[in-house]
Amino acid sequence: MTPDQVVANLSSGMRLGLGGWGSRRKPMALVQAILRSELTDLDLVSWGGPDVGLLCAAGKVRRVTFGFVSLDSIPLEPHFRNARETAAIQAREWGEGLFLQGLRAAAWNLPFLPSRAGLGSDVLAHDPELALVQDPYGGEALVAVPPLTLDAALVHADLCDVHGNGAVLGPDPFFDDLFCLAADRAWVSCERVVDDLRSEAPRGSIHLNPTMVSGVVEAPGGAWFTDHPPVRGRDEETQRRYAKAARDPGATADFLAWFSSAEAPR
Repeated sequence: MTPDQVVANLSSGMRLGLGGWGSRRKPMALVQAILRSELTDLDLVSWGGPDVGLLCAAGKVRRVTFGFVSLDSIPLEPHFRNARETAAIQAREWGEGLFLQGLRAAAWNLPFLPSRAGLGSDVLAHDPELALVQDPYGGEALVAVPPLTLDAALVHADLCDVHGNGAVLGPDPFFDDLFCLAADRAWVSCERVVDDLRSEAPRGSIHLNPTMVSGVVEAPGGAWFTDHPPVRGRDEETQRRYAKAARDPGATADFLAWFSSAEAPR
């Protein structure tokens, strides 16, 4: 498929999971296609980076459920911060432990999973959807984390085959399989599509399979400008330009127009 064909399967208002984490291995080619689309009112679920910030800056987001939103080398994602501080979006801040349990509950088709994450914090006061449950064996009060069930998920891998298997060759394959399992449908962009991944990918690197994947997009450089080892490092110059643009609405509009155009490199 092409990125635009993937986005044609999405709809405004849906809950959309974005894989990768921070400014690392984000499905940026698919984000570019969303920016070119008429989609709006999105309910994003992500360990967020510039994918979340770009969509917030473009006015396409209603709510973000997140463990964190960071550019890594720039600790706070400035476009997300602008959207949050101006109340342009609803921010549902769970923290990493709750977020992971929510994805697992959705992936495993469970009504909730218990967690100690969140206990002793204000997260329960700020999110009325979170409740406590009593351990039936020891009596301990735990957070009952509801499933982060997704309408769709977008992730980026290194290699895929025509059957829908996907491999991540770098040191951070975390969570994308959970995003895909938590979603009704999931699409994977990748650096290269091969006929049969079993003969191309190292043992242990295949994390996605056809039961998780609805379609594959060959998008070399599809995670740019985020970090994607071993393909390439983060494009820090572009990321600094992106972050600086958050200081001025005109600069933000210019960056969005450039990033979503064919002129943006990958």
